[in-house]
Amino acid sequence: MRNSTRSRVDPFIVMDVMEAARRAEEAGRHIIHMEVGQPGTGAPKGALQALETRMKSDAMGYTVALGLPQLRQRIARLYGDWYGVDLNPDRVIVTSGSSGGFLLAFTALFDSGDRVGIGAPGYPSYRQILRALGLQPVDLPTAPENRLQPVADDFTGLDLAGLMVASPANPTGTMLGREALAALIAAAQGQGASFISDEIYHGLEHEAKAVSALEISDEVYVINSFSKYFSMTGWRVGWMVVPEDHVRTVERLAQNMFICAPHASQVAALAAMDCEDELQANVEIYHRNRQLMLEGLPEAGFTNIAPPDGAFYVYADVSELTDDSRAFAAKILEQAGVAVTPGLDFDPARGHQTLRFSYARASADIEEGLNRLRKFMRDRS
Repeated sequence: MRNSTRSRVDPFIVMDVMEAARRAEEAGRHIIHMEVGQPGTGAPKGALQALETRMKSDAMGYTVALGLPQLRQRIARLYGDWYGVDLNPDRVIVTSGSSGGFLLAFTALFDSGDRVGIGAPGYPSYRQILRALGLQPVDLPTAPENRLQPVADDFTGLDLAGLMVASPANPTGTMLGREALAALIAAAQGQGASFISDEIYHGLEHEAKAVSALEISDEVYVINSFSKYFSMTGWRVGWMVVPEDHVRTVERLAQNMFICAPHASQVAALAAMDCEDELQANVEIYHRNRQLMLEGLPEAGFTNIAPPDGAFYVYADVSELTDDSRAFAAKILEQAGVAVTPGLDFDPARGHQTLRFSYARASADIEEGLNRLRKFMRDRS
């Protein structure tokens, strides 16, 4: 049978790196994982206990398409607690992870052939999901002087139907301040472009608190997830906030695309939101790991790095070391036993000269990985 032209998306390279690391481990090697943006911790204990209790009395059938009302209300309360935003719970839609949110947002906002701007470097699945939906991703090459975040001049005159930004960003960890974010929203809206804010790494900030687009405007889509701060990657549950007059549109799409997000995951997510002590303890690990990286990577020879304000990544320019980041990453895995991600995942034009290092795992793993990287670079020179 034939395949659609829409299905011709690029592979998610980090998943290929994970598979290569798995094969190495299967062969008996000890691999340090700096490739994947997955917390080393699991779901909070309170979430597991709540689900265990609920499963004894509930068949866990479908929920309504918008999600459990209690969870939507609790998410709305989070915006008051974190940002001082009085959010109507009716605007909250529970999704099958942030990926489900992207599918719903792109389908609700754009028509086939529409052009959507995304910062480069940026999360690779934005580009591939847009392509799979018959939309045109438009890479906006970002500059170091702009903290590798888009600015209005990057998309002036590009005839965009939408603009998507992330703060803190993957792969750089850089954030947009209130003024910069407000300028992007105003510029996009001034050009008639819908604005989507990926806020999946909120809660994982190291110094300043991340700004939500909802602090600035109600005429935006905001997407978040329980994967990162709440340490629930495999549970596949997230949420989106949309303008009130878009709720029914997204609801109709969600009914047909997903029926609902996983019921069990929604129950666990609701309980996870009240496990603040455990979650903040996880954040303290990331703070420590970030400091280890900021000291250890330059000592190993990776000196040109983006300032990681949040998330759990360091993005490094390795143009002085290689012109083939994919081959270089494979060599690091083979010789040092450290899995890292080549920048081609995030920036097709310039990613052959960059690497992303994740520090989401235990501090002992980060220390061991840095020791291996120092030795690799020393033996290489």
